[in-house]
Parts: sequence; structure tokens; C-alpha cells
Amino acid sequence: MALLLSARGTAPRRSQAERRDESERLLVEATLKIVAGQGVNAATFEEIGKEAGLSRGLATQRFGSKRGLIEAVIAWLHGRREAMLQADHVDDMPAFAAIAHYIDGHLQAPSRSDDGRAYWMLLASTVADATPLRELFAASHECVRVRLRGLLERGRKKGEIRKDVDCDAMALTIGSLLLGVNMQRLVDPAMDVAPIRANILAMLKRALVPDKK
Repeated sequence: MALLLSARGTAPRRSQAERRDESERLLVEATLKIVAGQGVNAATFEEIGKEAGLSRGLATQRFGSKRGLIEAVIAWLHGRREAMLQADHVDDMPAFAAIAHYIDGHLQAPSRSDDGRAYWMLLASTVADATPLRELFAASHECVRVRLRGLLERGRKKGEIRKDVDCDAMALTIGSLLLGVNMQRLVDPAMDVAPIRANILAMLKRALVPDKK
């Protein structure tokens, strides 16, 4: 997209906050690319800065530590996912269609870009090392549970979801299914997700959608 030019024919000057947001986006995207392609250990601050095309010390300056880096990555991914859901008007969909759409987004992400694969690789590494950074992923998964619970509760109120469904437990169940599938894909990247998706949706439809009278 062409930049709007000022009266003097120059691009409008970006604010400091805009430049900071842009550099952080580039650093996060560089992190995801390195992790997905080369592994977690390859994502040093020096390599992240180099991949982003920025000064080598900027990643350290922006994030300060591995914790700060992972916090930024998770926040960026959640923001991006939520923006996609809003753009697709998921909250206007019937409840089961909305849940199916949410599930599809999670199952497609690892094969569609570096984002999904890198997230699960970071998670696996953090859990394996038994570091306190696990709490960051626990908080991330809590966001997923809350989002799914909201869709389920809305559907239950409208009669689109069975009245006897425990929305909180079901949200955690769906999140756990997605976690398991994506971790299995790290072990077997060639795994065919299509039949797994079909089985998940069939099971959930039986469990969630009221019987037609």
C-alpha cells in the first residue's frame, strides 16, 4: 500500500510509540521464524535482532530476559488470534459454528505459518526444563479456556448448547484436546489432522448440541 505523502512529498513521521510497536513486531516475528525453523536454542537475542534486520542489542533492550521475550510472543499471538476472530465475526455465529471455527484456527495455525509451530515448541521446551516460565503458558491457556467458556455460555443461554453442559469443564476439555493434537504434531509433523478434526467435531456435536424434538 502506498504511503500517503505530506505536502512536501515525504512520508508522515511515525511517533515513537509507533516505531516501538513496529520494532517489537519485527522482533517477535523473527523469534517465531527462528524457533520454527531452527529450534528454541537458536533464538538468542543476537540472532533475533539480526533476523529482524535491527541492531543486535535491540532484542535485549526490548525484552530484557527470556521471560520478557516469551511474554511478548504470547501477547502478540493472542492479539493476532483475537483480531482474526473479530474479523470473522465469530461472536455473531451460532455457538457450535463459533466453537468449530475456533478449533479450526488452532488446528490450521501450525501448518499455515511459523506462529503455531513456534508456540508449541516454546511450550515443550519450557515444560521440559521445568522452569517458572511455565506459568506464562498456563496463563495463556487460561485465556483460551475463558474464551471458549464464553462461547459455550452464550450458546447455552440461547438454547444452542445443551442445558446440562458444564461450560467451564467443557472449555478446559476442548483446550486440552487442542493442546494434545498440537503437541503430537511436533512429534509427527506429517500427521493428517483432517480425520482428527472430524472426530473432535463429531464428539463435541454429540455432547453439546441439543437433540432435535
